[in-house]
Amino acid sequence: MSSFEKRGESFENKFAQDEALRFRALARRNKSLGLWAAEKLGKQGEEAEAYARAVVSTDLEEVGDNDVFRKIRTDLDAAKIGQSDHQIRRIMDELLVKAIDEVKAGR
Repeated sequence: MSSFEKRGESFENKFAQDEALRFRALARRNKSLGLWAAEKLGKQGEEAEAYARAVVSTDLEEVGDNDVFRKIRTDLDAAKIGQSDHQIRRIMDELLVKAIDEVKAGR
């Protein structure tokens, strides 16, 4: 194998690892976001965990964060809980940073 091929393979491996990290971090962020929203909605225990799982599975509906955001926004609005779009997006961003750190640390 030439050094060019080795370098290409190295980049492919790095990309695959980065995507796996991103997937795990997004799933962790979505679960944390679901638990955050569940608390706002007055859910506790298994009901909160079930809601968080529903948020995680919502992320598989379309590419990007809009499906998750839309679920949280819709559920909070239905329960008449005042959270602005900016507040929800900020929480999403904060939880993603935390999730990335946790996944990188192996937690």
